[in-house]
Amino acid sequence: VLWIGLHVVPHGSAAGTNTSRTIPGGIHRPVLRGPDDPREIAVPAFGLDALPVTNGDFLEFVRQQPRWRRSQVKRLFADENYLRHWQGDLDIGSTNAQVLGQPVTHVSWFAAKAYAAWRGGRLPTTTEWEYAASAGLRTALLTNDPAYRRQIVTWYSTPSPASLPPVGLTPANFHGIHDLHGLVWEWTSDFNSALVTGDSRGDTGIDRQLFCGAGAMDGAARDDFPTYLRYGFRSSLKAAYTVHNLGFRAAYTLAPYTP
Repeated sequence: VLWIGLHVVPHGSAAGTNTSRTIPGGIHRPVLRGPDDPREIAVPAFGLDALPVTNGDFLEFVRQQPRWRRSQVKRLFADENYLRHWQGDLDIGSTNAQVLGQPVTHVSWFAAKAYAAWRGGRLPTTTEWEYAASAGLRTALLTNDPAYRRQIVTWYSTPSPASLPPVGLTPANFHGIHDLHGLVWEWTSDFNSALVTGDSRGDTGIDRQLFCGAGAMDGAARDDFPTYLRYGFRSSLKAAYTVHNLGFRAAYTLAPYTP
């Protein structure tokens, strides 16, 4: 199947630098699965932002969508820490390019989803995010890039800095995507698809630490601890939660090419 490529300039990027890249379709092999779940999942081609959404991007969004400003968002859709690092509704606290270029955090799943829709996209599924993040720098498979794997392990052994660096400082991976590892965790559309039942208190026999993006690595490498970081906290997340190192990026569904 052929797919139409995608190259989007986001509404909120003044410099127009956060264009999307087409991730070619392929096979994803999940790390944890139920006894009846498939060992391999076919992933159709999709578009994915090359960079996480920044403070500057999100500022333009709330300018045009007042209901998502800090003082106006309903508590149902974001907790009390929503955009707490900003000085006000339309005041990030600095016009410095570095601050504007930092990944936006303290955003809820609802807000991230609304931003992605405003961009004409959506949040990536967990499968899509992990599939994109399984690429090395020069190869489609991280397992074939041992130096990059070691760098990822170092990143996840280092605490997040108090002030996050701007997006795009790390090299792009094989698909042209930056910062999937080592900058911020990222919301996915199905972030709450943890392996738990309705009453998690009874789920003592399963792993309840499923988290969203940015901890993904090669799922087949059981001895790589970054593979399992994505399982941390996911079962405790709710859509209104905001976290100081949790951001997001948009994804896009590609239409099949019909000559």
